[in-house]
Amino acid sequence: MIKVGKIRIRSGGNVAIDLGTVNTLVWVEGRGIVLEEPSAIAIDTRSGRVAAIGSAADALADKEPQDIKVIHPLKDGVIADMDATAEMLYAFLRKSVHSSAPVHMSRQAMVCVPAGATWVERRSVAAVLGSRRPRYDVKLIDEPVAAAAGAGLDLSSGGGGFVVDIGGGTSEVAAVAGWRPVRAKSLRMAGNRMDEAIINAARSELGMILSPRAARQLKITFGLTGGSETAEAVGIDAARRTPRVERIGADLVAQALAPIVNTVGRAVQSILAEVPTGLAEDVVRGKIRLTGGGALLPGLADQVETSAEIGAVVADDPLRCVVRGTAMLMEHDGEDGFPGVPA
Repeated sequence: MIKVGKIRIRSGGNVAIDLGTVNTLVWVEGRGIVLEEPSAIAIDTRSGRVAAIGSAADALADKEPQDIKVIHPLKDGVIADMDATAEMLYAFLRKSVHSSAPVHMSRQAMVCVPAGATWVERRSVAAVLGSRRPRYDVKLIDEPVAAAAGAGLDLSSGGGGFVVDIGGGTSEVAAVAGWRPVRAKSLRMAGNRMDEAIINAARSELGMILSPRAARQLKITFGLTGGSETAEAVGIDAARRTPRVERIGADLVAQALAPIVNTVGRAVQSILAEVPTGLAEDVVRGKIRLTGGGALLPGLADQVETSAEIGAVVADDPLRCVVRGTAMLMEHDGEDGFPGVPA
């Protein structure tokens, strides 16, 4: 909606965006979540043209088709390649927004960013969304606040709680209240770093090179459960450089993930140690809400609960909590205490 004095006019093109390292989700006013695609773009290196975007581009990753370069333009939750991000994001918006609004009318975009993003990293979001038409009036929201709102915590009237959002590029650990972070840590280690740890473990212990996709599947299957169970994986033999099939054990996966999960656990303990007394009851009664793709890691909720000594629950539909919360926050734009800030 466009704010004119105290009147709001529907433009039909307002969006909430979860611009993630692994996936991008777009919510459109009046229609809900309309797009969920991998954050990937494939470039034909001969012509310089875009060959594929989103799922089609991600399907080519690690397969090295001739004259095709697949780019994942976000790293650790922030924009690493401005041009590729702009090309990808505007393609997503063209698929998502079918607006009859006049071109001169302003469109609003609410975009979440990691709590630890620098000023330059935050400004790059506005630069991308202002690089071509239609241009968007961009406001930013800290990712843990959006995750908390999307996880069902009531942040209005000073209410709050505790959230751990584990995405592809960052893990956000935060106590929040009244639409704002109270205490927060943004760790640039999350799902992608977990995949890398599994790849390194398989190579050093089994002499096998896994693709990120294969490592991700092992992570989803076993998580932190450990034990003697195994799953089949296909990779490249490190010595012979030929395809190879191997049974990989749950213990290898759990041991590879342990250092990263322990770091997240220490961040939870650190933030809990700084929670103001007035927020303590909200945190305990609301439990620690786990969001993002990492929330689905088998055994994670139990480990967080054990280290925090507070109940921990996986939020409903954790993969969409951030974009859902961002949309909710957009609806509150203009209200007293709302934290969305121009980029």
